[in-house]
Amino acid sequence: MIEHVQKMHNLFTHHDVDRSSQPAPPDIPKIEIDPDPSGRIETFQPGGATGTAENPFFQNLGTNGRTCFTCHQPQTGWTISAASARARFDASDGTDPLFRLVDGATCPTDNVSTLGARRQAYKLLIEKGLIRIAIPLPGNIEVIHVDDPYGCTTNPVTGLQPPTMGMQFPTMGMLSMYRRPLPSTNLGFDTAIMWDGREPSFEHQAVDATLGHAEGNRPGPSDEQQKEIVAFEKGIFTAQIFDNKAHELNAAHATGGPMGLPQQLSKFLATPGLNDPFMPGFNSNIFDLYKPWLDLPDANNEARDRESVARGEEVFNTKSFKINGVPPIPDNTVGFCGTCHDSPNVGNHTVKLPINIGIANAGADSPPGLDISGLPVFTLQCGGNTYTVTDPGRALISGHCDDIGKFKGPILRGLAARAPYFHNGSAATLMDVVNFYNQRFSIKFTEQEKKDLVNFLKTL
Repeated sequence: MIEHVQKMHNLFTHHDVDRSSQPAPPDIPKIEIDPDPSGRIETFQPGGATGTAENPFFQNLGTNGRTCFTCHQPQTGWTISAASARARFDASDGTDPLFRLVDGATCPTDNVSTLGARRQAYKLLIEKGLIRIAIPLPGNIEVIHVDDPYGCTTNPVTGLQPPTMGMQFPTMGMLSMYRRPLPSTNLGFDTAIMWDGREPSFEHQAVDATLGHAEGNRPGPSDEQQKEIVAFEKGIFTAQIFDNKAHELNAAHATGGPMGLPQQLSKFLATPGLNDPFMPGFNSNIFDLYKPWLDLPDANNEARDRESVARGEEVFNTKSFKINGVPPIPDNTVGFCGTCHDSPNVGNHTVKLPINIGIANAGADSPPGLDISGLPVFTLQCGGNTYTVTDPGRALISGHCDDIGKFKGPILRGLAARAPYFHNGSAATLMDVVNFYNQRFSIKFTEQEKKDLVNFLKTL
């Protein structure tokens, strides 16, 4: 796949684009606090400040001006948001290093010679925070139809090979999907790397990211540079610390002590524990941050908003519903939000759990309440069955038919900073996320429960 990306770069590089490096601050302090749409988000480094000049996470190791920091910044939860991408496009007329043909555009063959052309080429990045991911098609999965608005998968140079032997698309070549960059923080809690779990280690991911996204030259980062990148990523902990309505989120009476939420995350990592939802002893009470806010004596606005957050935490922990159509989870399993977001006070999987909840579905089975417009639609045949999806997901890595549409769930911390949501940016807001789950699993949330749950999720 990397060789393919480098070939595309050689063929389609436009030399009228600013290739300067994305600026970084002189250092990332031990405690970094940044505003976000819902309040303020904090990054904590137990090991102390990181000088950016000395750390390869912030260095230009490629050929197109990008660094890891280009797509992973603290104010957006160490990823990018659609709003931040739009702002950077407008500030630079689309020449910021974030906007590169290799993956920022809908296809590396796109025209980017004018401002209008760049706005069209980078529309998915600007509107949904999506980058292009090109992955080879396994031989046992056949593409029988593609509705590709950008012509990237159907282009014989960038995608599938020309028709042969009467087949519309033979089972060879590259598929182009569009996915959200995952956060590069709280990685010590991660049990799978990338949405489809394709990376065997964070060190390997650092090499692939440099060779692909930064269009670096082989062999890529040295062993020492890989170690430094991963040490930085695993050494930062990020959480919301201030909410515009509930205000301070690190108050002692809310969190059980004087330390803030990112500092607590570093403590949680030091004492890890599995909470496997499919083993005896599973505890669905995933979060215990805001119980003291359930019955506050004051009746002012802050108290009411804090009570809403605490009620939302209870909804997350205790609202039960039946899980159906999500193999390998048996149908009619009584579940909770924490069945899939089971890591205590973090909200990711404590075990590897790629699942298909229908977010990648298209056509008649399109996900309720989500916006998949602008995404390609693939009709696939595998194992005698037909699938219509916007992204085959883990199946492109495993080659297993039952992995079509499967993705891992992301860590929930820092949600307020990094809209939109899901791997394909199909949920513009957290309320869209809640409404999707409500319809998908017939949870029967009340309107108040939905509002409370959203208010809680914004505080993570």
